[in-house]
Amino acid sequence: MTPKTPNLISSEAQPAAAILDGAWSSANGSVAVRTEKLAGRQRRIQAYTDLPFKPDQVWQVLTDYDNLANFIPNLSLSQRLPHPYGGIRLEQMGAQCFLNVKFCARVVLDMVEAFPRELRFSMVEGDFRQFEGHWLLDPLTTQAREGTRLSYHLLIQPPRAMPVGLIERHIRHDLSQNLRAIGTQTSILFAAT
Repeated sequence: MTPKTPNLISSEAQPAAAILDGAWSSANGSVAVRTEKLAGRQRRIQAYTDLPFKPDQVWQVLTDYDNLANFIPNLSLSQRLPHPYGGIRLEQMGAQCFLNVKFCARVVLDMVEAFPRELRFSMVEGDFRQFEGHWLLDPLTTQAREGTRLSYHLLIQPPRAMPVGLIERHIRHDLSQNLRAIGTQTSILFAAT
């Protein structure tokens, strides 16, 4: 069953885009994930979850950059770096085991905040050919309670040395875990408020 959701695919999507899994899938609990194969080795991966917290509360968790590795699975490092023009620059490193081999990927991201609605990121250095996207925090009102639809949109292109299918599957899996971890952390910080 496909969850009811607004079309999250931009009208600027490439016309040759093929949906790999056919529809939004939410087999991983309350997180829906969608993958599209674009030109060459490029992929668009999107995910969303609905959280029972206000957008500004979710924003506080999402922008706690130096502490993200404390609660996001497979993120071994997240730290702010000096930005040459005074913006926000992050270094993040993820680590996983693939077939009993430890794999690490590093990205340095420039962040652009539009509080409390959108958080854009673009790789300026790292292990991918392309890694850019954004987080969206859409307010929800359900049964007289405020909430947030947290969605993540990523355009990624791994280098030739990385098998794109394997990277895609692991990012899909990680996104489900990461969105749930953000929900859990928000609950820990704001459940009593």
